Amino acid sequence: MKSGITIGQSAVIQIEITPDMYAKFEGKVVHKAYSTVSMVYHMEWAARQLILPFLEKEEEGIGGGVEVKHLGPACEGQMVEIFAVIISLTHKSVISRVDVKRGSELIGTGKVIQFILPKNVIDEKLASTKM
Repeated sequence: MKSGITIGQSAVIQIEITPDMYAKFEGKVVHKAYSTVSMVYHMEWAARQLILPFLEKEEEGIGGGVEVKHLGPACEGQMVEIFAVIISLTHKSVISRVDVKRGSELIGTGKVIQFILPKNVIDEKLASTKM
């Protein structure tokens, strides 16, 4: 990783809730509200913003884990902000706390773990699973 990444760095993304983010299984909508699956996706995307400027050309981030508590709803047309902040760093991992808010209400919280690996190592791991 390039130098400069530090604990406390933050990123925020904003999204508008759309029907493709509804809670659904096998294509059937269960609730016309922001799904936990979509929340996890956006939490990972916000956390990824923290590493992108620091990846070397030969490196890539790969998910290592997500902890999430989905605390409240958001409905179609509502805006949601996802705040990520680095809380732990090692030579190969970045752990971020992520909060999801609808206005001032906290509707989700958790952690995202990302590992930073050489692209060739990731490719080798993926190739070995195809056997």
